[in-house]
Formats: sequence, structure tokens, C-alpha cells
Amino acid sequence: MTPNAASVSSGPSRRSFLASTAVATAAVAGGMPLLAACGASDSGSRGGTTSGKDAKKLLPTYVASNVVKPDIPARNGSAMGFTRELAAADLKTSVPKKLGKGGKVTIMSPFWGSPPKQNNPYYTAMNSLIGVDVQWQNQDGNTYDQKLGAVLASSSVPDVVVIPGWNMGGKIPSAITGKFADLSPYLSGDRAEEYPNLAAIPTDAWQRSIFGGKLRGLPQPSPYVTGIIPLYRKDIFDKEGYGLPTSAAEFTALCKEITNARAKRWACGDMKWTAFEIFGVLSGSEKPLGWNLADGKMIYRVETPEYLEALEWTRKLFAAGYVHPDFRLGKSQAATDPGSKFGSGEFLIWNNNISNWWGQQSAQAIQNPDFKVWGMDLFGHDGGHPTLWAEQPAGIFAFVNKKAPESVIRDVLAVANVTAAPYGTKEWMMTNYGVEGTHYTLKNGVPVKNDRGNNEVLNAYVMVASPAPTIAHPDYPDITRASVGWQQRMGAFTRKSSFWGLQITEPARYTNLSDDFEQLEDDVVRGHKKISDMQQAVSDWKKQGGDRLRDWYKKLLDENGSAN
Repeated sequence: MTPNAASVSSGPSRRSFLASTAVATAAVAGGMPLLAACGASDSGSRGGTTSGKDAKKLLPTYVASNVVKPDIPARNGSAMGFTRELAAADLKTSVPKKLGKGGKVTIMSPFWGSPPKQNNPYYTAMNSLIGVDVQWQNQDGNTYDQKLGAVLASSSVPDVVVIPGWNMGGKIPSAITGKFADLSPYLSGDRAEEYPNLAAIPTDAWQRSIFGGKLRGLPQPSPYVTGIIPLYRKDIFDKEGYGLPTSAAEFTALCKEITNARAKRWACGDMKWTAFEIFGVLSGSEKPLGWNLADGKMIYRVETPEYLEALEWTRKLFAAGYVHPDFRLGKSQAATDPGSKFGSGEFLIWNNNISNWWGQQSAQAIQNPDFKVWGMDLFGHDGGHPTLWAEQPAGIFAFVNKKAPESVIRDVLAVANVTAAPYGTKEWMMTNYGVEGTHYTLKNGVPVKNDRGNNEVLNAYVMVASPAPTIAHPDYPDITRASVGWQQRMGAFTRKSSFWGLQITEPARYTNLSDDFEQLEDDVVRGHKKISDMQQAVSDWKKQGGDRLRDWYKKLLDENGSAN
């Protein structure tokens, strides 16, 4: 699980936004959802990317999996959906023979929680299934960037290192190109057919796995539709007769109707990320996604009028008192448990990761049987269709040590071929739930982890590689259908900016150029700073390197083209 899948935050920060959109939601159990290109040799200091014909030579040939047919096929950048209950007898086999040759592989990966002992039943069963002796070097996910930097700067790098996109700052991209192996001799073109579950990973995710002009990463694919959704208390909306808004003005009017501070009811949480969506602001989840060529000019998201309009609209929600008071404190002192206050009805609208649609519903099911959370469709601020911007199709990657012999590389690919098995297979069930009877039981077709399962079966093998994006909640099939349907509807209004799908390394001198904007955004919407302060910050950004970075991106696009 990712950090924000494990717990519900008061509002998505850049890191939690990246984390939430880097994974697809898979099946559920035990009260928690499970997890579902720098080209050129100059990528270290000058940056770059790889696209077009050069990239096509490196990418695996896509071969869709036909082992299990989804109930809801993917469309418009959505995940695929499964609503059916599971039965052990119906699970399919996607890896008919062990591809591992019995070697030892060490894997370093971020871990949230207390790592289990190495030779626990889950690790032992997975290693037996794969035919590889995987030894885990789990590291605290909250401080992973520190450990990562130290390890990559040393001469002792594990066989495999998992690196999330939000940990790829500073010198990490250049370390990736210098420390990790080119996997194209094993996966490019038809070579991937030896590993069918890897061949079934969407091509867009593999494109994102090109670093330093080489295919280096094993990806976790994700839907490219935005993962941030306005969740709302449908039970209370229905009871009170509240209608769903179709414009920014209607949303504001609805907030006024809902809010009654004396009765301890407010309309919403911090709606900044939803504001960016309904005003059509370029994505802020990753710096390259914030750039787009429009009418022949390269422009960055903070320069657009839509950016300022979204901040001003959000500021007015705060100023009018429509936002729950806990959110006024900002991220540094955010509400300790906004989920319980959403559950008790203290506020009714909350933009959050789509995985929390199921998470909130399941968390409230026992103590509040009338509780019903639902997802609100996004709208254009003026009442028309929204203009949404695509997120990256992969954001967490596993890399193989450049010094690893072929035998180790092939054992790593054997591991990934099992962990990328699709929902409804024996390999998927083992990867995500462990051993039946030891780690989980099936109750009415829903796998439910016991205490041992919750302690041992998490944060490990799922981090190596994943199948195509999947949403599967057999205990709440209506949420599965609604979640995928929401993604498909929003996907119809989703555009891909100029650098979507590419793995880009900015020149080192620009690495921290725009780091202060997120904090300034939060200060502006809370009234601590003014819109004019943001305008001044944008002016300073241009002078301090933004205009030179613009020229760099324009040249990059001219030379490499887009991946769209």
C-alpha cells in the first residue's frame, strides 16, 4: 500500500498526490485497499528524454492478457473493473511454470509500518511460487529519500531498488542512469513474450520506464485520469434534498446552503485540488506535466489565468467560512482525523484519492449503516464540460543493479512476472493476500485478511511490478462500477499535455526552481498571502530561471516530439 492509501490525509499534498495517482486500486480485505525518460547521455546535468522512434525500439510488444476477462473493460484512460466475487476454485493460472532458477535476489523498497521477519509464511510461499529466494531490505517509507540517496551514493547497491516518482528529486535521476541495468535485451519487442504478464502491461507505462535512453524500470501502471475526486455524503444530500453543482457558482451556492457553524456543519474540506480541475489548470503532480505548448508558446501552469482563478475561488470558500475549521490550519497542523469528521457529517464534501471512495464506505459500514459516500462528477467552472489534464501512466518503478549478472536479472523478471499477474489469478491472490487459511479467508467471495495477513502481506512484492490498472471491490460492486464509470466519464474530457508519458530529467540547476509554489498556494487560499504575492512569485520565477527553463522544454519538444 502507498502511504495515503493506508491513511486518509486532510488533503492531497504534492507527495500524497503523486503517491495516490501512482497506483491502481485493487481488491480489498481486512479494512484496507490493496495496491492494485531521459534520453541522452547528458541526462545527469543537462537533462533530456526519449520518445518517438527511439523509444519504440526499446518498448516491449504489448500482448493483452486473456487469462481473466474484466467485467468492465478499461476506456478513456480508466482502470478495468471487476465486480464478481472470488472463489478459490475459479482462480486462473497465469504463470504455468516457475521461471525463477532458485537464485537469491535482494530488494530494497519503501515500507510503511513494521516490516515482518524475513522467513515468514508469506515470503516463503511467494518465493516458492516464483522459484527465487527474495531477501527484503525494507526501509521506512516516510524517510525513504534519505536512505535512497545514501545507498545510491555508495558502492553497495542491492540487486533491486524500488523508487517512487516522488523520491526522484535531486541527484536521483542521474544515479538511476548510472547505477541500474538496461532491461531492453530481455524485454524489448517480442522478447517480452517470455514474461506474458509483463507483456500485458500497457505500453504507456513502459514508455515511462525509459531512463537515460534505456529501458531501466519495471513499472506500476496507473490510470491516466485524475485520481482526485470530490467525494460527498450522498445519504445526507438525499435526505436534505441538496442538488449536485454543475458550475463553480453553483458549488459556492451549495456550500452556503449546507454550512451552519452553530450546528457544527460545514460544506467542505480544502477544495484546492478540485479547483485546479474545474478551472482547467495544468497538472501539478509532476513538473513536466505542468508544461504545455499552446498556440506555439510553451507555458507553465503557474503562469496561466486559470491557476490564479482557481486559487481565488478556493480562497473565497475559506473566507466565507464554508470550509471546516480544521482545514484552515494547513498541512503542518491539519485535522488529526478528518475521516471521522466526514463520517459524522461535520463536513459533506471532500476531495480525495478515488481509492478512499471504497475506504470511507467500508470504514463506516458497521457503526453507521445509513452512511453512503459517492463521487461527484467534475464540471467546468462556467458550467460547461471540464478541461482535465492527464496524469502519468506509471509513477513507481523497480530497478535492477547494473552489476547484476544475467542470472539475477532473469530471476528479477521472474518475480515481476508473478507480481504483475492480473486480478482473478492464483498469482494475484498470493501476491496480494498470501496463503489462504494462514493469511486470509474467503467470506462470501471476498478475501478477508486475519491479523497475520495484515502484518505480513503488505508493502512487499506488490512494489516490484503491477498489472494493468484495476479496481475490484467484490464487497461493494456498486462502488467498483461507479468508480470505473467516473473515470471513464472524466476521461472523455481529459487531455494530454506536451510531455505526458515521458520520463524527463530537468537540468540540475532548475531542480528546486518551483518548489515553493505549493506552500504559497496554501497560504493564498487560507488568506495568509494575497493573489498579488503569487503574481510576484511567478514574476520572480521567470527571472530566476523560469524563462530559460521554458526555452529548454521547447527545444526538448522540438528535438524529441511528444509521446501522445
